[in-house]
Amino acid sequence: MELLIALAIGVLFTVGVYLVLSKSLLRILLGTTLITHGVHLLLLTMAGLKTGASPLLGEKADSYVDPLPQALILTSIVISFGVSAFFIVLAYRAYRSAGMDDVEGSKGERS
Repeated sequence: MELLIALAIGVLFTVGVYLVLSKSLLRILLGTTLITHGVHLLLLTMAGLKTGASPLLGEKADSYVDPLPQALILTSIVISFGVSAFFIVLAYRAYRSAGMDDVEGSKGERS
């Protein structure tokens, strides 16, 4: 199971980096989204799947689940949402000003 998840993480990172290296801002946005999904899976697999009670002080449980990986993934989701929103606005403004979303074609052109 871990091998399959590691393969999925590798595919997400590979496709994400390929898309980030393209010239279109929309592909760059999709690439960063895929990379962040790969990071979420990586954090989840590095923490391991543990079973146990929630970490509350009043309960008498034998084992507790560590909440730190879940908090890191939630923080990463919020940050990736903000970065995606910024890229959407950036791509929209670039399209409105230059008429295209090509990064190479809009160099040095000002209107």
